[in-house]
Amino acid sequence: MQIAIVLGLLLLAIVLFAMERLSVDVTTLLLIMGLVVTGILTPVEAFAGFSNDIIIILASIFVISGALQQSGIMDVAAASLYKFARGSKNRLVLAVMIIISAISSFMNNTTATAIFIPPVMGVAKSAHLSPSKLLMPMAFASILGGTCTLIGTSTNVAASGFISRSGMQPLSLFEVTPMGLILLGVGILYLITIGQRLLPDHVEEGLAEEYEIREYLSEVMIPGGSTLIGQKIFHSGLSEMGFRILEVLRDDTRFAPDASSVIKSGDVLLVEGKIEDLLKVKATADIEIRPEMKLFDESLQTGDIRLAEVIVTPQSDLIGKTLKETNFRLRYGMVVLAFNRHGRLVTDKVGNIALRMGDLLLLQGPSDQLEYVRRHPDMWVLEEMRPSLNRTTKGIYIIACFAAAIIIGGLGWLPLSIAFLGAAMLTIVLKIITVEEAYEFINWKLIILIGGMTAFGVAMEKTGAAEFLAQGIVGVLEPLGIHYVLAGLFLLTILLTQPMSNAAAALVVLPIAIQTAQKLGANQRSFAIAIMMAASISFIAPFEPACILVYGPGKYKFMDFIKTGVLLTLILMLVVLFILPLFWPLFPKS
Repeated sequence: MQIAIVLGLLLLAIVLFAMERLSVDVTTLLLIMGLVVTGILTPVEAFAGFSNDIIIILASIFVISGALQQSGIMDVAAASLYKFARGSKNRLVLAVMIIISAISSFMNNTTATAIFIPPVMGVAKSAHLSPSKLLMPMAFASILGGTCTLIGTSTNVAASGFISRSGMQPLSLFEVTPMGLILLGVGILYLITIGQRLLPDHVEEGLAEEYEIREYLSEVMIPGGSTLIGQKIFHSGLSEMGFRILEVLRDDTRFAPDASSVIKSGDVLLVEGKIEDLLKVKATADIEIRPEMKLFDESLQTGDIRLAEVIVTPQSDLIGKTLKETNFRLRYGMVVLAFNRHGRLVTDKVGNIALRMGDLLLLQGPSDQLEYVRRHPDMWVLEEMRPSLNRTTKGIYIIACFAAAIIIGGLGWLPLSIAFLGAAMLTIVLKIITVEEAYEFINWKLIILIGGMTAFGVAMEKTGAAEFLAQGIVGVLEPLGIHYVLAGLFLLTILLTQPMSNAAAALVVLPIAIQTAQKLGANQRSFAIAIMMAASISFIAPFEPACILVYGPGKYKFMDFIKTGVLLTLILMLVVLFILPLFWPLFPKS
């Protein structure tokens, strides 16, 4: 009965992860509650995963990564990268992948991808190269770079914690580096040869044309006696009916309205909205509508008014909220004209749709407000390279602290958790970031996911569910040989990464793999590391956060990832299965 309960909860978790109706942290906590309520785990066992020092390492990496992303040093790296490439597309693609993989070896790959998107977009524009030729290789290289060290990806960190809890020695900082470098080299070779032929090559367009905005700009004149006179623009009758007032012409002066702007007699308002809807309110609001103008970049950027494309960042507090709920225009002083999600353009009623990580927003507003947006961690402006000496100096300090932590922890002078916690604390003590910013940089959902799914792995071992599944796998595949058993577990992990996160998939399969190795008399560590690698080389579909981030900016379609990623996944799977035994023998030495 307990095995049935655990496997039932696993199936329920997979369905909930795939549906995305609930966030991953809520699903994980419900799973933990189910295990405790059914008596499978005690509260101490259920929450033991959160007391592992792996959680401290992961949180510290998030803080250090967040400090780096605010330092602006990536803009300097991108400028140097463009000089190195000297107009060569292949050299540029190669340089982008090498740099991003080196960074993601010591930083969460999602964060590394996110902070590198704006400068790489800028480099692509300067080189007259389609961003689609750069962004997917960058995301894939970031994921592969994460396989090179213990701290390169949360999957490695989570797997190491489970390996330790299973009675084995935890992974050292560079134990997986040789294997990771081989996978990275194979991946880079594929992406600069076969991969480049499979990637789309999109023609650069103006932002208004690219977003296919089919609405019109209309000039609305406010005559004396209009019911709109005296109303605050953001709360006027026009605004409440869904029209966006982009600009005001008053006494030969044009300006973008703010929260205090009031409509006056004689004003000419530049209104965005469907003309048929505007005609319906013409009589009741007593307004005069001038001939409409089609939206083009030039008509949206006049004087101090700017047009910009931004991406919603992984740590943004806009995620899960609508523009109306966040009072976006009042908060940032910019109006959202449209947004792009995974290639789907939305221009109508954008204020009612909850935002997600990786959404692209087309903003319009004053240049000074755009500068505010550029400094805000919620969104990053694309196609910008703006190195700053002051911010770059801070970046160098952060890198020095991070390098010191890697050396001290890697040589064993201090535990890894203490070394990285010390580096994270230094970013605050040196006033590079504030305490509040440090907490914002930590991906709490991922922390809860790893802590909770670790408990689920314990439940699978405690109830015998892992042994039950291991017996089934061994019974079917053992006659074919141990390599086929390992390949079956490897493929199972890859398939589970589609509905689940990579870390969650690894934590589900790890107890099964360890039990399978025990039954075969094989090396448990070899099987565990194979599963960890399998969770990090799944490029079948763009469900990995790093891929989601480049989906919109690269103007990719779902099939672009399938065409490029499936073959790469199969190649890397074969590489792991053939080369892994050279580093971790499948059977213990007698």
